[in-house]
Amino acid sequence: MTPHAPHAPHVDPAAGAAVKAADRAHVFHSWSAQGLIDPLAVAGAEGAYFWDYDGNRYLDFTSGLVYTNIGYQHPTVVAAIQEQAGKLATFAPAFAIEARSEAARLIAERTPGDLDKIFFTNGGAEAVENAVRMARLHTGRTKVLSAYRSYHGATSTAINLTGDPRRWPSDNGSAGVVRFWAPFLYRSPFHSATEAEECARALQHLEDTLAFEGAATIAAIILETIPGTAGIMTPPPGYLAGVREICDRYGIVFILDEVMAGFGRTGRWFAADHFDVVPDLMTFAKGVNSGYVPLGGVAISAEIAATFETRAYPGGLTYSGHPLACAAAVATIQVMEDEKAIENAARIGETVLGPGLRDLADRHPSVGEVRGLGAFWALDLVRNKETREPLVPYNASGEANAAMAAFGAAAKKNGLWPFINMNRTHAVPACNVTEAEAKEGLAALDVALSVADEYTV
Repeated sequence: MTPHAPHAPHVDPAAGAAVKAADRAHVFHSWSAQGLIDPLAVAGAEGAYFWDYDGNRYLDFTSGLVYTNIGYQHPTVVAAIQEQAGKLATFAPAFAIEARSEAARLIAERTPGDLDKIFFTNGGAEAVENAVRMARLHTGRTKVLSAYRSYHGATSTAINLTGDPRRWPSDNGSAGVVRFWAPFLYRSPFHSATEAEECARALQHLEDTLAFEGAATIAAIILETIPGTAGIMTPPPGYLAGVREICDRYGIVFILDEVMAGFGRTGRWFAADHFDVVPDLMTFAKGVNSGYVPLGGVAISAEIAATFETRAYPGGLTYSGHPLACAAAVATIQVMEDEKAIENAARIGETVLGPGLRDLADRHPSVGEVRGLGAFWALDLVRNKETREPLVPYNASGEANAAMAAFGAAAKKNGLWPFINMNRTHAVPACNVTEAEAKEGLAALDVALSVADEYTV
């Protein structure tokens, strides 16, 4: 594995001010009240770190948005993009292009089961859009079941499938989406005491939902294999296999969303590999090429692919399988193989991040639960460990979110850029993070959690 040795940040406050001024004048930011944000001007990044124009360097425990699975500026992937740009920078998706064909082959080799056909998109939301479209056309049905505590993207169908508050302003109530509760023992909606109880009761709840919705009207059930932004809740043993069986029994398409959990994040190529389950459709993006050029896709089973063998699939994208993005994917997959990034994620999760985060939970009253695997972890922060009251209310903002804001500020002050969502912080560094870097992150979290502790009761 290539060691991370980031360059010393070049200090140029004037350049940073110019970047910030242009951003504030012209860039419209996602998920933000434009007048209330203060984006950091980033001067550069390498490996697990990035830095600003004032010379402040941060260990990135967010992997961008959980996508730089091999870190920033990996020279092999940068060189592959440069080489492809010189050879064939772009070409329409209807043609057979070497980079596109090779990326599809390498992805298909690693997906579980017979998911051997790859439909390329520009990102995860478009992958979900197309997976749902395929399921509806394949079954001739309309409704799709998705879970609360989920995120599937911000395009029209994907945002309606999403189970967190980002859906609310765009929820049109006519997208044919029905939501259900997936298992989550720490905050169980089923009053379970054990994982076995949670699994059985969650599957029964899903069966009951199908009974009242009419199983024959359901095109697909979509689940994040391990939900990401919603809290990294690893499903209990047997749950995904149970969903697979239910889908088979009722002729429902099973879609697994691996946009965040895929390509090494959990210490396997795909999170589904931990559970020995094969979906009918699998969405991916992010880690497929470490986010260097936008790319996503749908891995398609033989049965669903056959539906469109002589019937045209009514969907497409101008930049589907863009040569630069696909060249980056080919190089990224090769890097992950050669440098054993996936094995590293598994090892770091088992020997450093997991034990280290559990040690923090033992010492900090603000940490209610630690959960995760590989380079994919969450700390559930609470006001009280016994009651499990979240450190801030659900979907809190402004003063109500003061505790998490203080925690985040303390982390950044100590050189750690944290992933924060509601009452949780996620430890999601690059899959090739070193042991020293992981321990550096844990030390910074230790300091920041002392600030969160001040808000406990």
